[in-house]
Amino acid sequence: MTMPAPFWPWLAPVVLLTASNLFMTFAWYGHLKYKSAPLAIAVMFSWAIAFFEYWLAVPANRIGHQVYSAAELKTIQEVVTLGVFAVFSVAYLKEPLGWNHVVGFMLIAAGAAVIFRG
Repeated sequence: MTMPAPFWPWLAPVVLLTASNLFMTFAWYGHLKYKSAPLAIAVMFSWAIAFFEYWLAVPANRIGHQVYSAAELKTIQEVVTLGVFAVFSVAYLKEPLGWNHVVGFMLIAAGAAVIFRG
């Protein structure tokens, strides 16, 4: 099933930024499970993972800029990042999210909603 072309610029950035953030989150935080690995190795693996993140983030922003402002794209990216990170933190790092994390994320999401009111 293909998506009608008019919806693609609106939806593609969200889909691509979500996939991009999966890579980014592993690049930035995945190594925390392997603290005994040398830092140089962690940096090299993280950099290699981030290469693929860019292959998703750059097209997401290029496509999305047809219908979103740069500020709106950045806002989408930040909200997606929080969602991906929350799941990653609990599922992969086995770190609980407390009420303060949830409230903080909700406040950030509320701030993001203000960006789209203009």
